[in-house]
Amino acid sequence: MNEFAGMEELLKDFLMEAGELLSQVDNKLVELEKRPADKELLNDIFRGFHTIKGGAGFLNVDNMVTLCHRTENLFDKLRNSEIALTPELMDIIMAATATVRDMFDTLAQGVQPKAADPGLLASLDAALAGRLATPSREVAASPRTETTPADENLDGINWDVLHAALTGRTLDAPSAVPAGDSGTPASAAQATAAGSTTPTIQQPPAPGRAAVNLGPQQSLQKETTIRVDTARLDQVLNLSGEIGLTKNRIANLKSQILHGRQDPETLKALDLAVNQLDLLVSDLQNAVMKTRMQPIGRLFQKYPRLARDLARQLGKDVELVLSGEETELDKTMIEDLNDPLVHLVRNAVDHGIESPEERVAANKPAKALITLSASQVGDHVFIEVADDGRGMRPDVIRQKAVEKGIIDADTANTLDDRQSLQLIFLPGFSTKDQISSVSGRGVGMDVVKTNITKLNGKIDVLSVPGQGTTFTISLPLTLAILPVLVVRLNDQSFAVPLSLVREIIPIKPDELQRVSGRATLVVREEVLPVRSLATMIGWKSHRPPAYGVLMHVAESTFILAVDGFVGRDDVVIKPLADIKPKGIAGATLSGDGSIVLVLDMEELLANAQADTPSSLLAGAV
Repeated sequence: MNEFAGMEELLKDFLMEAGELLSQVDNKLVELEKRPADKELLNDIFRGFHTIKGGAGFLNVDNMVTLCHRTENLFDKLRNSEIALTPELMDIIMAATATVRDMFDTLAQGVQPKAADPGLLASLDAALAGRLATPSREVAASPRTETTPADENLDGINWDVLHAALTGRTLDAPSAVPAGDSGTPASAAQATAAGSTTPTIQQPPAPGRAAVNLGPQQSLQKETTIRVDTARLDQVLNLSGEIGLTKNRIANLKSQILHGRQDPETLKALDLAVNQLDLLVSDLQNAVMKTRMQPIGRLFQKYPRLARDLARQLGKDVELVLSGEETELDKTMIEDLNDPLVHLVRNAVDHGIESPEERVAANKPAKALITLSASQVGDHVFIEVADDGRGMRPDVIRQKAVEKGIIDADTANTLDDRQSLQLIFLPGFSTKDQISSVSGRGVGMDVVKTNITKLNGKIDVLSVPGQGTTFTISLPLTLAILPVLVVRLNDQSFAVPLSLVREIIPIKPDELQRVSGRATLVVREEVLPVRSLATMIGWKSHRPPAYGVLMHVAESTFILAVDGFVGRDDVVIKPLADIKPKGIAGATLSGDGSIVLVLDMEELLANAQADTPSSLLAGAV
């Protein structure tokens, strides 16, 4: 039951604005702990909390008003120097702000929140009276996890429903992709040629979240909102107006040509108008993409409090410094970055940073420094989480991986230091011998790598023993449009992210070699394995592969064998939420309306079987 019927819009606006205010309050509280004498900073905190209380009062959220009022009284006493700010007092204040945030979550469900814990209220009263009683509250909760739809075989896709989901209309033909002899899709119209325009697919409201439902009913999507600078909306409006004028010009020229006017001047004018329209559409596309871009600082502001609370829990002295908060990134990517960054910041405080005693003994400052920064280079955004802690020793990581049965001793002996550091991203790896509420289960870094890969990103780690560790995340600016290379297999189009492609080479049968039973090719004196796309997805190939795509995926360099290729394209991806074919990241449409499946190369590699020269040339699975 919605207890705020008729006030939904007011509640939504309150939660959005109050949520941002509370995040700002949390960050300023962390700063206040460093500068307790900063009265202006304390006034800012007081004003922010007072605004939250006012909004709660307008909506008659009495339990939140009660909690905010008592906390406000505490701020007032601090302002008037009637009480001193201590770590214990800050713990009580932080517990109060965390409870307010919990109340926000309850309000988001349309339900009045319950009263704050009596122990917290008693602690606030005791603090106001000059007697501290720190509330018992779990400081750092484990990040939420998300379930993944069950994998399905590629053969199980309902191609008619998929096409309807992608286009928003049903097919006249009985099947979007006719079935071949093997019972799998075996033919489709020729995909867009290289350099063609972007497929005309309705853009989902939130790439990476909007779902393609292959069942009989369309899944309901959670409504999302975004704040957009009016200048960007003005640019979209102006471009729309120019496109309308150009469209009218083309319609006029079309009418003239249909009435027999085909002189060189008219045809040249038509050509110029079409080119102008192409440029305007491209500019409009870029302008629309910019409306989705948000400063990453809105995400970063959550973490100073997280680092502070966890450091207090572990008895460490840590300062988190933010940099590059103005860097912009696609809104959906910012949302999906939350869990990976929570893991990295928690990992830095728990694993990376030593105790104050250890740091002093190592001639380091007792206070540790963690830096969370973002920057844009070209069409990618780089996010770094760096600490000045103990660092990681590759030999210890190799030993732990062997002890836990993640790799064998022979494999460990072949790894260099950089490859050894990558072991921390494997499922089940942890350097902790004891499991705690913070770490030790060996799932944190695996989750980080998996989530970053889902965003078409990469993560790397650099560590120097005794000096610290830096994790670097590389992400495309937006998930909405993905540059891809479109390849062909059995007349079906597949797309691979262009960022993974190095070059395209012809595959000549007499150049294939067998090394350790596997098919290989020598490219510039480097022996590279050849992987058949048909084998990787479980299809039967009707002919030997003609081309190879040299790719670099997950620290592996190999040649993907395909029948042919169409060229480069920029596609809008629709993820497959209700059915997850193995090795398929999503689907899109080519310019002629045929379905193109976007490959998940890391998943395909994880389950790939080796190809021999004979199997490749015979076209066998």
